[in-house]
Amino acid sequence: MGAGGVLGAAHVGVGYALEQRGFVPDMIIGTSVGALNGAIAATHPERAAPWLDHVWTQLRRREVYPLGYLSSRASLFTDRGLRRLIARAGLPSRIEQLAVPFTAVAMDLVTGTPVLLDHGDLESALLASAAIPGVLPPVERGGRTLVDGGVVAYVPVLAAQQAGAASIVVVATGPESSPLQPIDPRRRAGAIAARAGLLLLRHQIERDLHEVSKHLPTVVLPTGIEAWPAPWDFRHSQRLINTASRTAGHFLDGLHIDGPGLYRVDAPSTAPALRGGATTSSPLEAGL
Repeated sequence: MGAGGVLGAAHVGVGYALEQRGFVPDMIIGTSVGALNGAIAATHPERAAPWLDHVWTQLRRREVYPLGYLSSRASLFTDRGLRRLIARAGLPSRIEQLAVPFTAVAMDLVTGTPVLLDHGDLESALLASAAIPGVLPPVERGGRTLVDGGVVAYVPVLAAQQAGAASIVVVATGPESSPLQPIDPRRRAGAIAARAGLLLLRHQIERDLHEVSKHLPTVVLPTGIEAWPAPWDFRHSQRLINTASRTAGHFLDGLHIDGPGLYRVDAPSTAPALRGGATTSSPLEAGL
């Protein structure tokens, strides 16, 4: 389950599509908001989507990023809102108590390496994985200073492979789950910086996906969402949930796995999937 902040509402829609088709995960690996959603899914593996739906459709910006409560020189906001959100989610205190094996991915701020948190205190693991650098405070855990794992593992497929996964279902959040549009950004500093950041992120994601899919069936579930809200705007959660549920469900109904490869939609189309690691923009042939 990937990072993405407010875009994590799309996880809920994809979760509905998976649950309606009887999918129950053997393990869950999550980064940032994917760790928060993943921990709830690991607590309620067969009925996580309704739980998450209630959380996301009630959530507001001031609950996560409360203005007027500067934390320190280390971050713009305190993590008190995030702590309250975790407390309301009905989670156990330790990772080992979750019904499904779970790992939250964070980053060591000193070394820059991914840190896989698969045991011990659950709250601190989730806070660390979601600690957006400069926005939310770093977490001290096990003698290390940890921040948001999305910096190095926005979509944590390498961590899933390391954890022993035999196949991977990628529940992505934002534009990284759909084709990259070859647009020319406006000649303004903000637009140029945003485009460069997106390209850097996409390079990391594509590199990791292609590396893992050489060895494992790797399914990237589409969301079908084209209009994404601002990173602090939680008012669009219901739209994201509904759209992702329909799109992911259509994809799953046409999916056929026949060995290692990357299974996803790689070009704009009404077609549901691709087959055998090759990309396509037209409907799949026999067997799908």
